[in-house]
Amino acid sequence: MPDSPLLLDTHCWIWAQFGNIEKFSRQGYRFFAKAAHRGDLRVSIISVWEIGILEAKGRLELKMSCLEWVNQALTMPGLSLVPLTPEIAIESSRLPGEMHADPADRILIATVRVTGARLLTKDERLLDYGRQHHALILPA
Repeated sequence: MPDSPLLLDTHCWIWAQFGNIEKFSRQGYRFFAKAAHRGDLRVSIISVWEIGILEAKGRLELKMSCLEWVNQALTMPGLSLVPLTPEIAIESSRLPGEMHADPADRILIATVRVTGARLLTKDERLLDYGRQHHALILPA
């Protein structure tokens, strides 16, 4: 699925918004840039929730209100927001293999499985899950 949409893990979306491309590996940035060029970047609604949590806990500092930041970040060229559908919600509760219990990560994996996208992440637990061949997960 080399031309399938690319779902960004929350940290990848944040890096892109802050211009921290050096945090991506060379290959990870290539995945990102190609998908952006095709208009195939995706972000899950759960990432919006995670950003809200990070900002509320002081783990993410924004120069505007969280809602303004999210609305601005969602205008990134080539990016589309993926809603939480009933199919994704149910899939997240029935993932095959060994998957940890973090609800946000489970929703990201379910989103990939339901939409046929690939997930770009540096999260080792998610990369390990990808090695089980239950979802296509690419190293950022």
